[in-house]
Amino acid sequence: MLIKYLSRADCETPGLPLPFFLDSVQAGFPSPAIDYLDKALDLNELCIRRPAATYLVRAEGDSMVNAGIFDSDILIVDRSVKALHNHIVIASLNGDFLCKRLHLTGDTPQLIAENPAYNPIILSGESELEIFGVVTYVIHSLARS
Repeated sequence: MLIKYLSRADCETPGLPLPFFLDSVQAGFPSPAIDYLDKALDLNELCIRRPAATYLVRAEGDSMVNAGIFDSDILIVDRSVKALHNHIVIASLNGDFLCKRLHLTGDTPQLIAENPAYNPIILSGESELEIFGVVTYVIHSLARS
């Protein structure tokens, strides 16, 4: 089996600072809103540690729903992170691109879907797997139409 780790340089994109409130919002019982900002927060700064090694890709399908990745979500992928056991990766398996959890325990590596409707992909000696990066963040809309 061949596992390749690819790294291509991308150009950096300028950040867009957004308002960032000092207090957090309660996810349980409501609390009074705070009217002041702590500072501007740049989502690039928060989500992208290595801009030259980072790219975005849109997810398709439902094989990773139990990992919080849904159809049409945007995945932030870092090519500079070494893919380790249990990381969610973007990979090409025999030329087909996919997003799966990488399992490297035991004798046979596997790509695991996060949906019980899908079987694990067991990587055989003939498999050609190229890792294109590790998914570090997921962006999805809660107000889907």
